[in-house]
Amino acid sequence: MVTTLYLVRHGETEGSEVKRYKGSIDVPLSKKGIRQMEQVAKYLNRSYKSYKTYNGLKAVYCSPLIRALKSAEIVAKPHGLKPIEIPDLRERSFGIWEGMSFNEIKDKYPEEFEAWVSNPLKYSPMGGESTLEVRDRVIIALNKILNDHNSQGAINIAIVAHGGVNRIILCHIMGIPLENIFRIEQDNAAVNIIEFWEKYPIVKLLNGGPIG
Repeated sequence: MVTTLYLVRHGETEGSEVKRYKGSIDVPLSKKGIRQMEQVAKYLNRSYKSYKTYNGLKAVYCSPLIRALKSAEIVAKPHGLKPIEIPDLRERSFGIWEGMSFNEIKDKYPEEFEAWVSNPLKYSPMGGESTLEVRDRVIIALNKILNDHNSQGAINIAIVAHGGVNRIILCHIMGIPLENIFRIEQDNAAVNIIEFWEKYPIVKLLNGGPIG
């Protein structure tokens, strides 16, 4: 039997006109972000109806940060579900860079920013989490979610999280070294579809979903 995972990034947040490392800061969805997630909910409904077995979403998991939780509530509502908050699915803490724009970091910490962009496995923002620390907690959470459903037959579940969290999950599934994490794009309201055939995951869709 196959477990189909819909791995979703939250919608656009307030203040997204300036790119910032929001990390563990609690930032609400913008009006556009809410519309995006409403479109995601409709998109998922069409998507899993096209599969061989249609049985809706059986569970929705999410980061406890409000942008992910609100996004998950929108996804879960058509199925009468309440999102299950998993603290280890929260976004990375960026330490002293939290809340700073990319340009601000480049101006104030040019060498550190270049080191981070060049190899996010070897370098982490001062006071923040390392990529390995984030990987460890995220993959433990992912495995627990999958193990909790591995005896339930063909089912659909969703995880609504963050760009950094989703990239780590996708690198893990596809065997991509974490040094290359930024080579995977995760737009706001991105949808990734992964089928788990016992121990063998297959990525069916990457950074897809509705546009706008």
